Amino acid sequence: MRSVSPPQLRLLGQFRLELSTGTVELCRNGQRLLAFLGLRGRASRTVLAGTLWPEVTEEHARGSLRTTLWKLPRGEPPLIGCCGDALLVTPALRVDVHVLARTALDLVEDRGPSFRARPPLELLTGEDLLPGWDEDWVAVERERLRQLRLHALDTLAEALIRQGRTALAMEAAWAGVRAEPLRESAHRAIVSAHLAEGNLSEAVRHYDAFRRLLNEELGVAPSSRFARMLPERLPARTAPRGRDRLLRDCLRGRFR
Repeated sequence: MRSVSPPQLRLLGQFRLELSTGTVELCRNGQRLLAFLGLRGRASRTVLAGTLWPEVTEEHARGSLRTTLWKLPRGEPPLIGCCGDALLVTPALRVDVHVLARTALDLVEDRGPSFRARPPLELLTGEDLLPGWDEDWVAVERERLRQLRLHALDTLAEALIRQGRTALAMEAAWAGVRAEPLRESAHRAIVSAHLAEGNLSEAVRHYDAFRRLLNEELGVAPSSRFARMLPERLPARTAPRGRDRLLRDCLRGRFR
């Protein structure tokens, strides 16, 4: 007997719903409804109608909700079920956002697999949640995931440094810098990786570039914790000025 693959909802990057029969095209309201429930799991009809159609009357919004539900693809089990006044997605629906969130939380809380064989860099550095969608509820979830990813990248970089896998640690740390150029913890991880490799000049140069950037952008200095990572007597600067400018441009996010 042929096994039926579970439905998949992809919200990282462009919206995509995949059923056993292939990719399904949904109208915009259908996408918004499924995305909201895919992220939340369940919600009351009142919350759904008010959130997805905030500029019309409640009666009109509930009518739009009923029409949108009717237009969703039929299946067994149905993508969306009812429980009293609440609507909920089928437990069979696999949502990529939840995979990302579980992986990131496992890293941050030091639980689950150790990721020694294959660190989840590709997942942690993938696309944002529904880019181009400007609804408030999407923006809130997007920022939540961004912060979770950043914390997971910091944790992963530190773990990889402890394992002696400094090249991969650098990849994780630079991913954090690209996402947030002024995030000190990501820069500390880069300096830690340089120091673990014995590359003191690289560590000093990166710290110095970040220190100047932080002063120019925010008028503050790196934390004392960051400064203590480097020796008090720093070596003379010998790097070409052009290379320093390139590093500063990278830290400013010009090449993101």
